[in-house]
Amino acid sequence: MITLSLAEIAHIVGGQPHDIPDPAARITGPVVTDSREAVPGALFTAFDGERVDGHDYAERAVASGAAAVLCTRPVGVPAIVVDDVTAALGALARHVVARLGTTVVALTGSAGKTSTKDLIAQLLLRKGPTVYPEGNLNNEIGLPLTALRADESTEHLVLEMGARYIGDIRYLTGLVPPKVGLVLNVGTAHIGEFGGRERIAEAKGEIVESLPPAEEGGIAVLNADDPLVHAMASRTKARVVSFGEAATAGVRAENVRLTRQGRPSFTLHTPTGCSDVTMRLYGEHHVSNALAAAAVAHELGMSADEIALGLSQAGTLSRWRMEVTERPDGVTIVNDAYNANPESMRAALRALAAMGQDVQARGGRTWAVLGLMAELGDEALAEHDAVGRLAVRLNVSKLVAVGGREASWLRLGAYNEGSWGEESVHVSDAQAAVDLLRSELRPGDVVLVKASRSVGLERVAQALVENAVPTDGQGAGR
Repeated sequence: MITLSLAEIAHIVGGQPHDIPDPAARITGPVVTDSREAVPGALFTAFDGERVDGHDYAERAVASGAAAVLCTRPVGVPAIVVDDVTAALGALARHVVARLGTTVVALTGSAGKTSTKDLIAQLLLRKGPTVYPEGNLNNEIGLPLTALRADESTEHLVLEMGARYIGDIRYLTGLVPPKVGLVLNVGTAHIGEFGGRERIAEAKGEIVESLPPAEEGGIAVLNADDPLVHAMASRTKARVVSFGEAATAGVRAENVRLTRQGRPSFTLHTPTGCSDVTMRLYGEHHVSNALAAAAVAHELGMSADEIALGLSQAGTLSRWRMEVTERPDGVTIVNDAYNANPESMRAALRALAAMGQDVQARGGRTWAVLGLMAELGDEALAEHDAVGRLAVRLNVSKLVAVGGREASWLRLGAYNEGSWGEESVHVSDAQAAVDLLRSELRPGDVVLVKASRSVGLERVAQALVENAVPTDGQGAGR
């Protein structure tokens, strides 16, 4: 963050200083929410959560070097007291970014946000200093925390924006107004809360409504392959740029194919040239993510050749998203357990099937270890049934459905599609899945692990990986 005095911060957030001996003392370190991350010069933000009250850790944070605490009541150490810490954090982020004048790129979508954010970040880092979220910090707390990492050297600030309700993205764009707004897709994630894809589109489109007009440099980057996204062009005054596989897309892919390892390869076309791309990531769904990133990078001055090279060398920066690890015994684990919705589940299964073409030719088997897809409302039964059926249609060797009612629907869908005998099983929990796989896996097998975050299926992947070595530097800690 840029250096600010405690008096300046109190004025920006409308707070009252308490127990501050020197209002001119400056914040020279990061803004943190965990007292264990406090370092000299940091600002510790004390949130009163459901299980932990950050105010109880204020003294610890200051003892570790934090210059002050942002909180809602005096805590006996230097503090700026406000009515609402979340609102104050947002106000501070708004002030800092406006003062810096850095180029803000914001993206949203039902699926692929974090993977695309990682690709955009890796491309823009080739141009200059770029700040981007760690993981998927995309809400009213995570977004300002990311923005506050920007300083005078930052050329690009990439922000991921999530939404559960109408108005969420409008609030986030009000905190840090973007110059470039990207919408990836409109799917069924959180459809239970929104009540339909049209309502999801209404929410996602708030990002392009926030953009400055074209004459002031606003750029809306929209998916030409998704009708609900393409229609958002009418909701913005910014200049519209399209990406996709459609012939009308300004940034598009041709000759899309998968390598025998399941990695996408294609020819990238931009308005100023074309170049070939072969990605290190797994699954055809990354083509759309790559095109979205390419469209952003092209608008910010990168050539087709520069973009293609960057996409071909890019890995993933976030955990548990198609994280591929090969064990010493030849078993490959694909940890995609961070989250799941119907679109991302289908994409992961297709990636597994693509990887399996080479595997099955050598006698190996493909395993899909799947669990609950949350927040689907009335669509839950149909969507879980459809995923179970798709696993069979893609010739996945073994389906292991993990968990309760929704997992049984996965298993039932597979059964009704023709998966009988031991081709698909339903187990009660993660440990049962681990026990089954440890007894059944053999060299050459590939295992996909995927479910909504609440299920915690990453424990299955982690238990199976143990001391294995990640492939291509894409394992834990990405």
